[in-house]
Amino acid sequence: MIHLLEAFHWSQLLQPQYYIENGGLWLLLFVVFAETGLFFGFFLPGDSLLFVAGIYSAPLAAQIFVSENEWVNLFTIFSFITVAGILGNEVGYRIGKKVGPAMYDWEDNIFFKKKYLRQANDFYEKHGGRAIVIARFIPIVRTFAPIIAGIVKMDKNKFNYFNIIGCVAWVASMLCAGHFLQSYILNHFQFDLKKHLEVIVLGIVLVTTAPVIFQVLKHRSRK
Repeated sequence: MIHLLEAFHWSQLLQPQYYIENGGLWLLLFVVFAETGLFFGFFLPGDSLLFVAGIYSAPLAAQIFVSENEWVNLFTIFSFITVAGILGNEVGYRIGKKVGPAMYDWEDNIFFKKKYLRQANDFYEKHGGRAIVIARFIPIVRTFAPIIAGIVKMDKNKFNYFNIIGCVAWVASMLCAGHFLQSYILNHFQFDLKKHLEVIVLGIVLVTTAPVIFQVLKHRSRK
């Protein structure tokens, strides 16, 4: 434990493999829960973490029970991660409903950025209830979208519907992409993605943050 703390650097919090290697499935579940509903979780990895989890599906699922069937392993971690993601958004919705309006008066700090709240609000106004589904695939917006839904008092049944649909689609697509891409490339090209995770993660981050960067640049050009 002491050795782990001595070797720790804050930048490791941005590396999805760090959570899997040091905390396994249970830390992964907490990260998904925090990143999808707690306002201070916006900096945590989301898409890249699930992609890497798909690559490591067998050892992650083995923390619950051991199976040689890849579909069983995928479904096991899919089920647990989906529940964590749904609960995360549920907590975010409740936060927005109770203290959301006051958040616009909070001062920026390392755990909270007011501009992200405004971006999520603009995104919600543009897409309506569908924003809860679409936001699952967009970093930062994913964290604040359920909070905005709570602030505007979105119908609870409607929120639950979009919350479940969005979470199932997000988790399933990211896990399967990581698992089957790793399997295909390894079998056909003998290229192990596990040995090149830094490059893979960087690519995912660039692709998933592109919409956010585009919207920021578009917003600034209008000023």
